[in-house]
Amino acid sequence: MSAGKKAGEFYTPRTVSEIISKIVTIGHKDGDDQVRTVFDPTMGSGSLLLTVASQVTGDKPISYHGQELNTTTYNLARMNLMLHGVNFEDINVRNGDSLDADWPTEEPYQFDAVVMNPPYSAHWENDERRLSDPRFRDFGALAPKTKADYAFLLHGLYHLKPTGTMGIVLPHGVLFRGAKEGDIRKQLIDKNLIDAVIGLPANIFYSTSIPTLILVLKKNKTTNDILFIDASNDFTKSKNQNILTEDNITKIVDTYTKREDVDKYAHVATLDEIKENEYNLNIPRYVDTFEEEEPVDMVATAKELVQVDKEIADLNGQLLEQMKQLVGTTDEAQHELDAMMEVFKNGF
Repeated sequence: MSAGKKAGEFYTPRTVSEIISKIVTIGHKDGDDQVRTVFDPTMGSGSLLLTVASQVTGDKPISYHGQELNTTTYNLARMNLMLHGVNFEDINVRNGDSLDADWPTEEPYQFDAVVMNPPYSAHWENDERRLSDPRFRDFGALAPKTKADYAFLLHGLYHLKPTGTMGIVLPHGVLFRGAKEGDIRKQLIDKNLIDAVIGLPANIFYSTSIPTLILVLKKNKTTNDILFIDASNDFTKSKNQNILTEDNITKIVDTYTKREDVDKYAHVATLDEIKENEYNLNIPRYVDTFEEEEPVDMVATAKELVQVDKEIADLNGQLLEQMKQLVGTTDEAQHELDAMMEVFKNGF
């Protein structure tokens, strides 16, 4: 990848972290199925890793795995994990480029939960030799050199356990862009790896105002469909940003859990339905949020127009009477007044 995250990009808003963390831990909060390992290949300050752990109620230890390109941010993440009481032996993080060279390559190299908020549409080296890379080879195409979004997604998916859940934040372009990205998206759909598409409000990040989404992926889905949630209009506006409230978060997570259609908010689309849409996952194709305007009462509107015309005529008449009282101080001024009066008379 050509550069590390810019200032502000290493921080994922708490509300977005909470949505992802609640979803990837559903059914894995405690007991034998408790999340024991969590991986963030673009970990930034480590906030997503910590938020996942906060959702786990079981008492089994959790190991934290992550990678970060920016050295300063990498050190910040290590400090953040330790300040939150994570034991040193449970921290397995690395300073490096997740796309350039795969890591981890030794056990554990697959994880119960994979969470990511990678830099959007970043540049990366998509040399054709990478088609033999086990992370990408099963999808027959590489993400474009100027848009590494699907490269990050496939990297994270490769490191997901068969029983795990992955949540990744991405720009909306991944849902409909064509060419190589379209080929990868088709493979993901045909392999039934995409579980949900959750559209978020615009302007909820500190580093960008563009609307983003959360893609949820699983390797062993039990349904042949994809859940679409359009939460783009559910937020509270603050001075500089749009804020997701706890009610907004709960609505998203509950809708994901119930996996049912919700009018103007969510739709469970079959894979056949998606194929009929030529593998385009753009949310408005599946969730119609259009609000019909109330029909116009033509009779009432006509009466209002007649009344307005009458009021204008009355005011014009009053203005004309007042203008008749005007007297020019010179012959030239009087001539201009008389000419103006004729214009108003003809106009009225």
